[in-house]
Amino acid sequence: MSYGLEGRRPFRKSDSEAAGVRSKPPPSARVVISGFCFPTSDFMARRTHLKTSRPSKASTTAARKRFKQFVVITGLSGAGKGSVLKAFEDLGFYCVDNLPIDLITKFAELCRQPGGRIDRAAVVVDIREGGSLSQLPAIYQKLAQDRLRTSLFFLEASDEVLVRRFEETRRPHPLGSDLAVREGIRRERMLLKPVRQLADAVISTTRMNVHDLREVIQQRFGGGEGRRPMLVSLISFGFRFGIPMDADLVFDVRFLPNPNYIAGLKEKTGKDRSVQEYMSQYPQTREFMKRFSDLLLYLLPQFVREGKSYLTIALGCTGGRHRSVALAEETSRMLGREGFRTKVTHRDIGHAAS
Repeated sequence: MSYGLEGRRPFRKSDSEAAGVRSKPPPSARVVISGFCFPTSDFMARRTHLKTSRPSKASTTAARKRFKQFVVITGLSGAGKGSVLKAFEDLGFYCVDNLPIDLITKFAELCRQPGGRIDRAAVVVDIREGGSLSQLPAIYQKLAQDRLRTSLFFLEASDEVLVRRFEETRRPHPLGSDLAVREGIRRERMLLKPVRQLADAVISTTRMNVHDLREVIQQRFGGGEGRRPMLVSLISFGFRFGIPMDADLVFDVRFLPNPNYIAGLKEKTGKDRSVQEYMSQYPQTREFMKRFSDLLLYLLPQFVREGKSYLTIALGCTGGRHRSVALAEETSRMLGREGFRTKVTHRDIGHAAS
């Protein structure tokens, strides 16, 4: 991995440094790491806190809860802005594509309102704005001075790769259908040069695929909460009422002991503790849950690696009231312990027992 500094003026030892006092690099400097370009402020932020006045844990937590994040995505056509926007959406950002320049400030103000439902937002602004795109540098600099935490992502790629991507999609360049693609790319680079100079991160997607791009966004904006990005939807159902059409994985649990034939359990459901205890006393139930858990803990990271952010798992028994319900509840608890987000739906639990 290569390291270097990219800035608009070289570092010079100041009088304070000569006296033995360390100073930080100028804000315009950026750190380049293997094709990724990030501002030195991201790397120096931790070193700027005063050692004599450390904030309390409670105040830090409160500040984080009030914290807002506003990301502007721009760059060359065909560089992958749409894929990046989808990655932000999977992370819970409120995403807007091709937001008019005049509405950026108003949208940022909406995000900043106390008690608002938008905590983090990402917008795409690009050459489709036409001549008004020249206003973006001034607008972004104004946003950076407000209370929002702003980031400007600029995506680019080599001319050869961009031309190939346009040929694969068979779409004209946004600057005009009567313009050769290569000429459109050249003009677009020139028009976007002032915006690129303001970017907090310049990402070249020349050698990247969709999954690589998603991983970059996940690493930078996924947060350190230890939670997996995938949402696992668990559906219990009864085969007599049909298999859920939106299920990615379907498991038949009708081979397990059926509480429906036990007096005192027939009118209950798999959410009742007595039904769960009845099922767990059988070795085949415990063996199934062990093997089922191992299978999911192997499969889910593979799906995440391929960029899947939502997976629906259906568990079915005869009527959808006892066995499938109990196992869906247990599976949700297991996945929660492993850091996955889950949502449980008992589709047929309301049908009368028979």
